Amino acid sequence: MIVTTKKLFEHAYGKYAIGAYNINNLEQTMGLFRGNLMSKAPFIIQISKGARAYTHKRALEGLIRAADEIFPEAIFAVHLDHGDEQTCYDCIESGFYSSVMIDASHEKFAENIAITRRVADAAHARGIVTEAELGQLGGVEEHVKVSEADAKLTDPDQAHEFVEKSGCDSLACAIGTSHGAFKFSGNQALRFDVLAQIQDRLPGFPLVMHGSSSVPQEEVERINNAGGSLKGARGVDANQFKRAAELGVTKINIDTDGRLVWTRVHREYFKDHPENFDLRPPGKVFMEEYAKFIAGKNEKLGSAGQLDSLLGRSVPGCGRRRSTTSCRSASPSGRRGGRARCTARSTRPRPAATSSSSTRRTRAAPRSSAPASPHTGSASPTPAPTRPSPSPRRAPASRA
Repeated sequence: MIVTTKKLFEHAYGKYAIGAYNINNLEQTMGLFRGNLMSKAPFIIQISKGARAYTHKRALEGLIRAADEIFPEAIFAVHLDHGDEQTCYDCIESGFYSSVMIDASHEKFAENIAITRRVADAAHARGIVTEAELGQLGGVEEHVKVSEADAKLTDPDQAHEFVEKSGCDSLACAIGTSHGAFKFSGNQALRFDVLAQIQDRLPGFPLVMHGSSSVPQEEVERINNAGGSLKGARGVDANQFKRAAELGVTKINIDTDGRLVWTRVHREYFKDHPENFDLRPPGKVFMEEYAKFIAGKNEKLGSAGQLDSLLGRSVPGCGRRRSTTSCRSASPSGRRGGRARCTARSTRPRPAATSSSSTRRTRAAPRSSAPASPHTGSASPTPAPTRPSPSPRRAPASRA
């Protein structure tokens, strides 16, 4: 079931963080769904610009739609990771994504606000949520390249103003993490003092940690033993995730670790089976190993076991027990393959004209050119999360 992140963050705030995992192919998709269901965790699928360009943007959409059919009990958001303004608009118009991240953190403060505001207004008009970034993480991940000299922590004094003026729904904060497999040197560490100050200025507002792969040393060692050459790779201590969650972090981004698992499995397999040229045997091993990795990571995040709680909460005005997550069709704007689902355990609110049968699958209507909320059965976006309010901000008409 595809949902927005708003209700997920409301459920998680102060208690646990939701894993946001990047995918690029079939094997990662299957392993990701299996691992999250093994650990009974909600999750966020992240699609980067690089992943959209790897094959074709619709190829990943097709994989996720299929996985949603195969694993009907999964609860997840589909999120654009580190999008520029045009890519955000493309994802919003697609009717498939439930969340987008606009990364204008490299711009001056006022321009970052202006760009984020434009994207947030466009997203909210369709019931989609927006993540923004303030401050800059160092490191390299696909098109995001920031030297340590140019990296800067989020200024807590700017955070309140940024959220008020930009209209974003969650804020990615730079608190000492970095992108890639080489995160810390010397005495660098996570700046929980900065995070606490940000939370103090934005009470109840969802915060995000990017660049949070743990870079497990066992994975690095096994890769190197199988012919790799990763020297000095180091990541975030996963035992610190709980503390971050207590300070308002509701979403933690993990990409590099998944690539390490893929690399380790394939290097070891072909080292042990040099005569083999079939891609499927190592692919099967990877799906199993990645699922185990995801389940273990969710334990550290605290999201393991939260799925039943999400599914067990009742929807106002509904006689049955349903999820209170903001539900949306897999293709709310009518893109091919769209459908709505309603089952005893995993449900989507239906349009009024849809049969009430709990098992019937329906096809979305042809896409309209007018903006519409992607939430099936809802004429308007879900309310914005709690915002700091010493000075009221005028909401755009599109968010009414």
